[in-house]
Amino acid sequence: MLKQNKINNAFSNAEKMPLNLAIVGGGRTCKFFLELLEDNGFPFLDIRLVGVCDIDPEAVGFKLAKEMGIYTTDNLTDLLAIKDLNFVIELTMSKEILLELLRLRPQGVGVLEHNVSKLLRHLFDMDQKLKSTEQQAEVDKVISDFLLQHTNERVLLIRPDFVIVDANESYLDAAPKSGNEVIGAHCYEVSHGLKSPCHISQPNLGCPLMETLQTGKSAQSIHEHIIKGGEVTYCDMVTYPVKDLGGEIKMVIEVWRDITEEVSTKLERRSAALKNDLNKLIQEDRMISLGKLVATSVHEINNPIQGLLTFSHLMQGILKEGEPGPDDLKKFQGFLSIMSEELERCGDIVSGLLSFSRESVTEFKDVDINEILEQVLRLTQHRMELQNIGLNTGLSPVPLITRGDINQLQQCFLNLIFNAIEAMPEGGQLNLDAHPDTSREDALITIQDTGLGIAKKNLDHIFDPFFTTKETGEGTGLGLSIVYGVVKAHGGNIKVDSQVGKGTIFSLSFPIQ
Repeated sequence: MLKQNKINNAFSNAEKMPLNLAIVGGGRTCKFFLELLEDNGFPFLDIRLVGVCDIDPEAVGFKLAKEMGIYTTDNLTDLLAIKDLNFVIELTMSKEILLELLRLRPQGVGVLEHNVSKLLRHLFDMDQKLKSTEQQAEVDKVISDFLLQHTNERVLLIRPDFVIVDANESYLDAAPKSGNEVIGAHCYEVSHGLKSPCHISQPNLGCPLMETLQTGKSAQSIHEHIIKGGEVTYCDMVTYPVKDLGGEIKMVIEVWRDITEEVSTKLERRSAALKNDLNKLIQEDRMISLGKLVATSVHEINNPIQGLLTFSHLMQGILKEGEPGPDDLKKFQGFLSIMSEELERCGDIVSGLLSFSRESVTEFKDVDINEILEQVLRLTQHRMELQNIGLNTGLSPVPLITRGDINQLQQCFLNLIFNAIEAMPEGGQLNLDAHPDTSREDALITIQDTGLGIAKKNLDHIFDPFFTTKETGEGTGLGLSIVYGVVKAHGGNIKVDSQVGKGTIFSLSFPIQ
């Protein structure tokens, strides 16, 4: 616990500064605060309630605030836009709303949880007992509680020369040094192991203490800290100046809120959202690819169907002439054999399209990159033939097993091959190679075309979403960004080399087992 005599000394000469508070949650507790502040002023603490936020316009505290002429809103962003706001008291006891407050609050605005109401009640009781200036120290103690111990956060009392005067138990329990090593040491030594203040040693770090000393106002920053046991944590740091009657800063209160769990939760949610978005984009892109495949498959299916009709007409003609003889039956056998092969060919084409179009749950498992490439080539081979594109493949004789989702990898390679085909409208050569690297830790895949090539000025942007050099309506600009997302999601890398008029090479690598 903070040594109270030091805190009292810090506050006893402090000027009476206003605290502009806003409340989130307009219920009964909010009503109590409003009545407390309206009926009983505090001679040593100028608390001003400047706004109340609640989605229920019938909440008792919300209605009372409106009657008192206090700003009311149902929008957190509008509440946080109030000028010179110091603190927001969260009274809903909702973790989601608290996290949203922490995310939206402007720099330097503190967030107090609902249990601060107990401290205000205590402050009120002490204020009523105040009869003489000799008792001011008792109120100073409560004020220090309000400012320094409103939650179980880590709190420091620091002099303008960066020396730590005192620290609460929460800070000392987490500090990488003992209490004796913390008190009297410079804050930058304890927090970051530096030999000079943060703004000198690491100017890009952002020091809220220095900002408060320079501006005389509260400041906020998020820092990464190593605590006891070597654990890395992220702390939301807010500083508050304590001034004397002349306006000179005598002390700075630094409050640390450990937001490691909140940051991790947000990152996990963001990561999950990005994965979900990628899956949706991949499925939508598959539908676009399916349209391209169907367009060429119509031609591929039409040829065997025409053959089936021809043989059917021949057989009907023979039967019309009478009972078929031995030679006719032999011809029938040949016709039926060819017809069976053509029907199987049509069935394979349709099955491939159905399999490709089917939406499935993302599942990472052991897959062979060779097999996926062969599937993609089967789907695109006819279009290459129609467009007079020669195909040269060099697939690895040994399986290239990676951990991945077969549909995502299939779409990744399909997009690259479609890009290559579309880059050779007058025909050309497509070379596809897949083999393990020398360490046998990665599979290396290269897809090379002899097409139009990519201008040097566009190379840095080809993986950007919605970037395309195609005419309007010919492309979404998402194909290569999806390729990039899939490659990175599978722990791989991708690079591109291109020369205008000579062609393009995409080189990919994936970890293999």
